[in-house]
Amino acid sequence: MKLQSRSNYLLLLLVVFGGFLIFGFSENIKGPAIPRMQADFGLDEGQLGVLLALNSLGYLVACTFTSALAGRIGIKLTGIIAFGSMAISGVLMYVSTGYTSLSSSYFLMYIGNGMLEIGLAIMAARIFTKNMGTMMNLAHFFYGLSSIAAPLIAARMMGWHLGGGELGWRGMYLLMLSLSVLPIIPSLFGKFPGQEHAKDERISLRLLSRDPIAWFIVAILTFGVISELAVGSWLVNFLEKAYDWSAGDASGMLSAFFLFFTFARLFLGPVTDRIGYARSVGIFSAFSGLCSLAAILIGEPGAILFAIAGAGIAPIYPTVMAMIAKRYPKGTDTAITFTVTLMGIGSVLGNLVIGFLIDFVRGLFEREGSARSQILGLQAGYGFIAAMALLCSVCCVYLYVLLRRRGEMV
Repeated sequence: MKLQSRSNYLLLLLVVFGGFLIFGFSENIKGPAIPRMQADFGLDEGQLGVLLALNSLGYLVACTFTSALAGRIGIKLTGIIAFGSMAISGVLMYVSTGYTSLSSSYFLMYIGNGMLEIGLAIMAARIFTKNMGTMMNLAHFFYGLSSIAAPLIAARMMGWHLGGGELGWRGMYLLMLSLSVLPIIPSLFGKFPGQEHAKDERISLRLLSRDPIAWFIVAILTFGVISELAVGSWLVNFLEKAYDWSAGDASGMLSAFFLFFTFARLFLGPVTDRIGYARSVGIFSAFSGLCSLAAILIGEPGAILFAIAGAGIAPIYPTVMAMIAKRYPKGTDTAITFTVTLMGIGSVLGNLVIGFLIDFVRGLFEREGSARSQILGLQAGYGFIAAMALLCSVCCVYLYVLLRRRGEMV
């Protein structure tokens, strides 16, 4: 029986860790691809912001129904559907002919991403019952691991010559998202744990909505995730246009960001268990925001600070997931859905603000020349990313004070 239990645990680890690997690829191959999509379809930064916001909307839609779907058909089948929809989106992206079809395929991919993120969070909360901060960060380490390689692999794959022409961003997305079928294999054979608590013991959305601590957790996760995800969407674009870097060099810096990001999750997980979740997230997010601000102020010589900021932003998401599981043990699924859904709304607004902020600031300084106004616009957009990390830290301070007064430290 113990051997069966251990084998099943290993299968579940393959699904969770493999799922985060796929998640990292799907999220972060877009950095090198976005400038090529922009050129192919003649899009401005505002349209890119709308595209990314629509993608976040797809993610948000998935967040609203995934927990209920998992409760109805099981977390196992929910995960399989998530992986399958991501693979299908790669096919649709390959055959897209314009902005509308591209947006639709991206929307479907983010439906799959949203389902996968909620599903993996629920799986991890049920599987990892000890040293949760460490194990959550370890699981998300695999997201960072694929994120390191994703920009470089994507940039290189787009230059491959197959069938007499370049693979391009279409073929790259098709091949990379096809990897989503791999975690389905251990999913078919694994036995997934169910909800441990009876239905009448679980916390409701109504009670969560009245809990100020739940809203602080939402704010912390929202600001942190906006800052984290925006780097994958905008860093390559920033470096190419502000500093005239090549696609390879810019993608290399994004990979460096995820190098710091990944190993921070590997090594800082035990720190979060030791010093507390609220305190650790506050420290790490402040570090990230200050690094990004310093990189903007220093200019091109300080570009490495964009990458170093990844070490601070990395532990936020998994540590908040551990915080939720510890704070709401009798309704983790509901609390995750509540938090991540509202975080998704913030992500939609965040992507919109960044894109239009760049265009707005660039328009204000057009008289100084197109090159100068473009740099100022991009700096304003990236300054917003840094500000989100700092706001995350401020919210952590308030949460820490509130929890300490109540004697409910997590």
